[in-house]
Amino acid sequence: MSASTSPTTAQRLLAEFIGTALLLAVVIGSGIMAERLSAGNTAVALLANTLATVGGLYVLIEVFGPVSGAHFNPVVSGVMALRGELPAALLGPCVLVQLAGAACGAWLSHAMFELPLWQWSTHVRGGWDHSGQWLAEAVATAGLLLVILRAPAARVQAMVAAYIGAAYWFTASTSFANPAAAFGRMFSDSFAGIAPVSVPGFVAAQVLGGLLGWGLARALGSRQDAPA
Repeated sequence: MSASTSPTTAQRLLAEFIGTALLLAVVIGSGIMAERLSAGNTAVALLANTLATVGGLYVLIEVFGPVSGAHFNPVVSGVMALRGELPAALLGPCVLVQLAGAACGAWLSHAMFELPLWQWSTHVRGGWDHSGQWLAEAVATAGLLLVILRAPAARVQAMVAAYIGAAYWFTASTSFANPAAAFGRMFSDSFAGIAPVSVPGFVAAQVLGGLLGWGLARALGSRQDAPA
């Protein structure tokens, strides 16, 4: 693709599908590997999962950003549509391919580790007795949108990856911050999984957090890009 040629709609959707699938493969696959090697030490497993996610997310944004913007996240796509940076007609297809990619990423992880492809997670997260996880998801997603919308353009990739890595540890939910990630991870009964019953609460918190992050970015005014 030459520098003067804009990606086609099909290319943008393909990039979102592949990028989301690979992101979920990174998150779930590294979780499976970490759980196998950590000898039951959850902190070590989470650290390994975090490092893999930070590195994978940075690379995926670099690779697919020029094609689709590297959203890999329905909340990010929704906010970009609200800002006029994503055509409204593309929002629905974009979300659909992100969800499909997330499910395929989970199944790819299972195939690589020779696990049953079809699984439902039994890892219950959140709920009225643990509503702090819902708050954590709102905070994580608000922060993610704030970083995306406020970070200098030349540093967005690194800053998004760094923020997600930090949010793995400072949020009670380990920072899903992405409805597609929650959707894909419910198909994996592994370290990174989330039970289907927990997904609606996470998604609602993520949507509210995304809108909050967008509102905060608007309140702060125009982004002033620093020199690369």
